Amino acid sequence: MDRRTFIASTIAGLAVPALVRPALAETPSLRFRDLYSRGMELAPEAAALDGSTISIAGYMAPPLKPEVGFFVLTKLPMATCPFCNDASDWPTDLVVAYAADPIDVVRFSTLIMVEGRFETGFKTDADTGFVSFLRLMDVTYSRA
Repeated sequence: MDRRTFIASTIAGLAVPALVRPALAETPSLRFRDLYSRGMELAPEAAALDGSTISIAGYMAPPLKPEVGFFVLTKLPMATCPFCNDASDWPTDLVVAYAADPIDVVRFSTLIMVEGRFETGFKTDADTGFVSFLRLMDVTYSRA
């Protein structure tokens, strides 16, 4: 076996396992700009993911109070919580993220990746009165 034959057979042997490996399922991700198609009309792609586990990158707005079980994920860093009193005022660049475990607050200017079950439709939090249109449930998050 000469050098060229050896190299060619080695490369071919490395390529075959890569071709036969099953593809890993990835968590679908959304971007804030892809949530809505017009105004408050949910984009079809986002609506199709209702009930699915997704990931989205954003910024953790400072929580309403330390013991609250959710945080607001924003498209841009916000130094104060963008609490909304009325569903008609709901901005299109917020997603409420509910965690099963206590929330470790992240600095408002730190980009985080959040994963959770995506829910759509207006809902009022019973404890705080916070109104949401888009939510992630049972979230986990880490620095992006």
